[in-house]
Amino acid sequence: MQLDRFSSRIRLRHIQCFVAVAQEANLGRAAARLNLTQPAISKTLAELEALAGVRLFDRGRQGAKLTREGSTFLKHALLVLEAVQSAAAALGPAGGPGTRTIRIAALPTVAPHSLPGVIAEFSALYPDASVAVQTAANTALMSMLASGEIELGLGRMSDPEMMKGLSFELLYMEALALVARKGHPLSVGTAAPGMAQALSYPLVVFGKGTVPRLHTEAWLARSGLTLPASCTETMSVSLARLMVRQSDTLWFTPVGAVRTDVADGLLKVLDIPPGADQEAVGLLRRIGVENDFLLDEFIRLIREHAALHA
Repeated sequence: MQLDRFSSRIRLRHIQCFVAVAQEANLGRAAARLNLTQPAISKTLAELEALAGVRLFDRGRQGAKLTREGSTFLKHALLVLEAVQSAAAALGPAGGPGTRTIRIAALPTVAPHSLPGVIAEFSALYPDASVAVQTAANTALMSMLASGEIELGLGRMSDPEMMKGLSFELLYMEALALVARKGHPLSVGTAAPGMAQALSYPLVVFGKGTVPRLHTEAWLARSGLTLPASCTETMSVSLARLMVRQSDTLWFTPVGAVRTDVADGLLKVLDIPPGADQEAVGLLRRIGVENDFLLDEFIRLIREHAALHA
C-alpha cells in the first residue's frame, strides 16, 4: 500500500461504510443502516480495498467476514469515527454553535415500544436538542456503543467477552409471543389453539442466533416440535408486521414490537401453552463515561417510560 496515496484519497464515507459492514456482517443490513443501496456499499468497499491494496472482507452467502487485515483496520477505523464524533460534540452548545444530539441505538423489537413516547417528551422539554436513533442487532449495537458511535443502547445482556467495558441496567422483562392478524382462523375461536396447529400456517421468525429465535426454538421444543424449513426469516419488524396483517402468516416476536397493533385491535397474541421464555431488556452504556445533563434526562425518561409500560 502506498501510504501517501491511501491517506490523501481515503474519505470518511469509506470508513463509515467499512465499519457498518464489519458490525453488521452483511452488506444489505449495512446499506439499510446507512440509508444507501447495496450496490453503493459494494462500490465504496471496492474503492477502499483498492486504496488499501488488500482484501478486507471475505464475502459469501453467509455474509461478509473480516479478513485478518480487515480486523486490524477495524480497530483504527473505530478510533477515527470516535474522534470525528468527539470533534462534532465539541462544537455543540458548550463549544460553539450547534445543537446537542443524543445518539442511541435500539433493537428493532424494542424501539417501537420504548422510544416514541420518550422522544416526544424529551423534544417537548428540550426543543433545542435532537435525537439520532439507529436500530441494530444486539451484537452490532454493543459494537457501536463500545466504539463511541452511540452513547446509549437499548438491548440485551450478552456474554462477558462482548460486555467488556459496558454496563447493563435492567428495564423490564419482555415475553415472546405468537401473533396473528385480526380475524385470523386461530384468533376467532374460543379454545386456545395448539402449537402443532399453529405450525400449519406460514410463519415469520427472527434470524438464526438472535435471542428471539433461540426462545422461539425453545418454546417449540417444549412441545416436541421444530420450526418448518419453509418459514420466513427477517430482522425487519416493519416487513413482518405487514406480512402478518395482510395474510394468515403468524409471527414469533417479542410482544413489545406489536404492543401498539395489539392495543389497536389489528393483531392478536395467541394463547398457546406452554408459555414462552421472557427476555431481559435494558440500558447499555460504556463504563467510565460521564453523562451530560441532557443524556441524564433522556435516560430518566426511558426509565420512567419503562416503569409505566413494562
